[in-house]
Order: sequence, then structure tokens, then C-alpha cells
Amino acid sequence: MQAIVYYAPGDIRVEDIPKPQLQEGELLIRVDACAVCGTDLKSKYHGNPRIKAPLVMGHEFTGIIEKISPAAVGTWNIGDRVVMATSISCGECYYCQNHFRNLCTKLAPMSFSYPGGMAEYVTIPELALRGGHVIPVPAGVRAEWAALAEPTSCAVNAVQQCHVRQGDTVLVMGAGPMGLLNAVVAKAFGANRVIMSELNELRRQQAKNFEIDFVVDPTKDDLNEMVQSVTNGIGADVVIVAAPSVLPQEQALSLVRKQGTVCLFASLPVGKSMLNIDSRLIHYGEIRLIGSSDSTPEQVQKAVELIATKKIPAEKIASHLLPLNQIEQAFELMTSGEALRVVLIPPRFS
Repeated sequence: MQAIVYYAPGDIRVEDIPKPQLQEGELLIRVDACAVCGTDLKSKYHGNPRIKAPLVMGHEFTGIIEKISPAAVGTWNIGDRVVMATSISCGECYYCQNHFRNLCTKLAPMSFSYPGGMAEYVTIPELALRGGHVIPVPAGVRAEWAALAEPTSCAVNAVQQCHVRQGDTVLVMGAGPMGLLNAVVAKAFGANRVIMSELNELRRQQAKNFEIDFVVDPTKDDLNEMVQSVTNGIGADVVIVAAPSVLPQEQALSLVRKQGTVCLFASLPVGKSMLNIDSRLIHYGEIRLIGSSDSTPEQVQKAVELIATKKIPAEKIASHLLPLNQIEQAFELMTSGEALRVVLIPPRFS
């Protein structure tokens, strides 16, 4: 079968490799769509020590069940469409036992620890089935939309942690694909107004294609003044920082209202992650400052529901469809900012 295999930084190959064989307790999936995420792009240029190279890339995938091991946990049928909560948890540690599977001390992600979905076929490990990491997708959901379940679930995690409620004003800093997903998920959870700030002109233009109430260029407009104007001088109820940059993470505390929530959604590079913040703002404003990482199987299930009911404009997020072997073009589209999510289609479906 054709697959995209990661060997090392700068060494990603389109190869013909053996089709995986079904093992006890597993599902064999015929992949028909796999999205390319920022982690894949960073792995290409900077590597990732967590990847057990050489290994098939891709964790934002969907596909059709082709074979089922008799020992597989759950009720499955050949022909079912599925997606995954792709960071597979151990099910035994403190965090798993307390329903924080995304924070498992032994996380084993697809495409890091197990072969991923940038291939014609992938097997889903028995551990993933035991932990409830496989989520069925309703009939009628297009493959390229279903492939967005995993990134959408990460936004669901952030929005749920921020306790976004009906009527809230939410500021999202950064209008990349994950910023836009946070914005539309916040709307789906009841946010009344979403403000989005973004430095890049192309990204700002893309954001205007979504139901974003205000799109701000912080180099030309005073973001604090805009937020104060929209909220009658109170501040945003929630600020989600989806830009992987120090400055917006430091600014966020001055843009949220008292007893509001700031979520650091985007991570900063190792060695460049220290912040200079005013702790008095947190203390006297009783501000909640939280992080958000990955997602749980329940949040993937919620993401599937949002996509299936068209509360998420998946057709706009999946901006480019390419054959699997055009991974380099996918990276170019992402680097230029032209693409939101590039979805790769294996040759059996392209």
C-alpha cells in the first residue's frame, strides 16, 4: 500500500509498504481521508523525538472498517465509518482513572507510537478499543469532514474548560485553522460574540468567511480598545490564545474581564516558552489562567456530533483536497497560509 513515512527531519517519503495485518483485538481500517496538521509540519522541519521512526505519519484520519478481530472490544460492523481519539491512553494511571485520558502519563499517539493514517490502511490497536478511543461516525458525513473530528475535539476541550456559556463574548487570538475551530466551536456552545485578532492579512481574509463578529488587525487597531468597546468596558468573558507566540499570551490577561478565563491553547517552542505576566491582574481580577492540550474520547464524540449536525462549517475548514502522494504540496500550502486544513486522499479514493 502507499504511505507517507517519517524517517527524520527533512526526510519524509512516499513509499510502498506492506499492508498491515490484523492482530488480535484490532480493527483494520481502509483510510479514505487524512488531514495534515501543524504537528506534521513541525515534524518535517524540526523533527519530533517522540516519533518512533521510521513510522507512518498522520493522526487526523477517518476510514471504513474492513476487518474485525473476533476479540475486538465493542460492537462494530464491516462498512462502519470511524474516527479516533488518537492519543491512546493507558487506562490505568491516576489521570485515566479520573477521566482525564488526554493527560495520561503513558500517552501513545497514533503516528508517534503506532503507525498513523497517511496510508491506504491502518490498524487500530487493541488498547485503543479497550479505552473507547474509536468513535463511530453517522452515515452521510463526508470523509474529508470526518477527518476534522480530532482537531475539532481539541477546540471542544478548550471551550469546555473555559465554560463558554450562552451570551458570552469570546476573544480568539490567532486566526489559523485551530483558532478558527475554537471560534466556531465557541459559537456552537452559545457564545454571542466572537472577536478574532490576527497579524496575517491572508488569515484575516479567511476568517471573514466564517461567523466571526469582529476580525481585528492588532498592528493597526487597538485590540484592548476594541474589546472594551464591544463589552461596555468589562472585557471578554473568555480569551483563547491560539497563536503560538509569547506576546498574545502575555497580553491576554489584560483583555479578559474579572473572573474571566484565559486559555493558553497554542504551545510555545521548547526554550522559548517563558512569559512575563502581571500576577496582580490574576490576583485582583480573580482570573482563571488555564492550559488546554489534546482531547478525550468523549470530546471527539462531541466533535463528531457538531460536524454531523453542521454546527461546524467543515467544508470551509477542509480547504484543500490532495492525493496522498502530494504531501510536499500540502506542506507548501500550509507554510504559505493559503490552506486551512489540507486533507489527503489515498489512491483508492482519489
